[in-house]
Formats: sequence, structure tokens, C-alpha cells
Amino acid sequence: VQLQASGGGLVLPGGSLTLSCSASGRILSISSMGWYRQSPGKERELVAAVTSTGRTNSADSVAGRFTISRDNDKNMVYLQMNSLKPEDTAVYYCNYQDRRGEYWGQGTLVTVSS
Repeated sequence: VQLQASGGGLVLPGGSLTLSCSASGRILSISSMGWYRQSPGKERELVAAVTSTGRTNSADSVAGRFTISRDNDKNMVYLQMNSLKPEDTAVYYCNYQDRRGEYWGQGTLVTVSS
């Protein structure tokens, strides 16, 4: 499975940004796709994930601000990020998991700064 993420960039505090991730290769019908992020000096952490059946989970730190969605037909996952804060600054990684294991995209940088 190959993952291609896009949509990162520089945004002002309080602004919005949408990340997209396209999955290609052998995508199984039962899988999970999601976003993780990593800031300098910190461990990679889960931001949000969604299963192929639509079940979602997200970090407490982004609840109410970030929304994850998935298009199974297009093998795409999206992360709508609203009310961004400087502490959301990180490299965001797309992730795919199924019974075979997990796969990672190359990461896209999100910088929240004035």
C-alpha cells in the first residue's frame, strides 16, 4: 500500500486546513486509515482514525476542532482541521492499517503561526 498525503502548509492561529491522503495498491475491505502527527522532540501521536465501516476515534486535544472522513470508493482519507492552534504545528502522517500490518505516508508539514 502506498500513501500520498497533501494539504499541509502555513496557517494563522484560528485558521483552517484540510489534509488529504490517497491510498493505492491492494486496499482491503476491512481497514483503518488515519492521521498521526509528530512535533520536534515529541513522539508520534494519533490525531484521528476512521475504519472502513465509518467508526472514528480522535485525540482529546483535537476533539471538536478536527474531523476525519473517508471515501472508500476513492481510497481517500481527509482531515478537516479548524480552529488551529500553534500547538497543532507538526508533521502529519497518513496511516493505513489492515490485517497485514500498517503503512505510512511521507508526512506533510502543518505550521500554525502568526
